[in-house]
Amino acid sequence: MAGSKTENGTMDNEAEITLGLLNAVHEDSGLTQRSAARNLGIALGLTNAYLKRCIRKGYIKVRQIPSNRYAYYLTPQGFAEKARLTTEYLSHSFTFFRQAREQCADALTTCAANDWKNVALAGSGDLAEIAVLCGHNLDGAVTLHCVVDPEYAGAQCAGLPLVHTPPPRGKIDAVILTDLRMPQQTFDVLREHFPADRILTPPLLQVVRDPAPDAEA
Repeated sequence: MAGSKTENGTMDNEAEITLGLLNAVHEDSGLTQRSAARNLGIALGLTNAYLKRCIRKGYIKVRQIPSNRYAYYLTPQGFAEKARLTTEYLSHSFTFFRQAREQCADALTTCAANDWKNVALAGSGDLAEIAVLCGHNLDGAVTLHCVVDPEYAGAQCAGLPLVHTPPPRGKIDAVILTDLRMPQQTFDVLREHFPADRILTPPLLQVVRDPAPDAEA
């Protein structure tokens, strides 16, 4: 359902695409489906499906213009839906930031309390950037060394180097999981390198830390 909220406190993909399409039509009634797909970063066929859905729901009107092209317009209902989704998006963004900031701060405080001075993050993106910001408030009690993310190794995230694999124990005392894309998979990989108690997982990631025992056990 458009506008629903995911477990991580963010808008679902359907709502974001719908909002992006309504914004695109509002900004340029003469846009093409191909340009909309490019701007939204989705396939042309998916753009067509969402456009048809918005027309069917009465959010967008379409009329033919010269040169066998089409013009798209937001209806009053479309403007209302765009406003609703925008408000929802901002609300979810603020909710996510607040939760992420609190939970990253808690993880870093736990590191400081255990004298785990050298810490890595696992997973680049918004959560990692928030963790770096929280780290600035610890007055040097914890040093963030790098962000582990094989897909983007060699680049940087919030001023920290992105690396392919976690540094060895001895260089790193603990790891804070910051992967919003595949948190469970990343946690499982980290357990091959670190004890589970040295991997801190913000609750918003919904990571299962202890696998359920086998039925035969």
